[in-house]
Amino acid sequence: MDEDLLNCIFTNLISNAIKYSPQNSIIWFDLICKDRLATFQVRDHGMGIPLKDQTSLFQTFYRASNVGVIQGTGLGLTIVKKCVELHGGHIQLESKQDVGTTVIVTLPLQ
Repeated sequence: MDEDLLNCIFTNLISNAIKYSPQNSIIWFDLICKDRLATFQVRDHGMGIPLKDQTSLFQTFYRASNVGVIQGTGLGLTIVKKCVELHGGHIQLESKQDVGTTVIVTLPLQ
């Protein structure tokens, strides 16, 4: 795995989890290596993402409709997706507004 690409993936996912969660809330990071795959999960109990926004989140400069005044460029998830694709992996997002978000990244172990 490319260290720089992994750094981009984890930096963006963890910073998003922190940015969109209440102060002092817990952010979970899990790693499971099985069947020649590494599966990473970043889970928060933050504001969550409205269902109507979820299909567009990986588009350049797109930001969810509920972010309000929280600073951001709309590039983080686009960068993450590209890094995951360069590794031959895939990314999945599960979110519910006012409950939280889980991002699951699966990468082949080579």
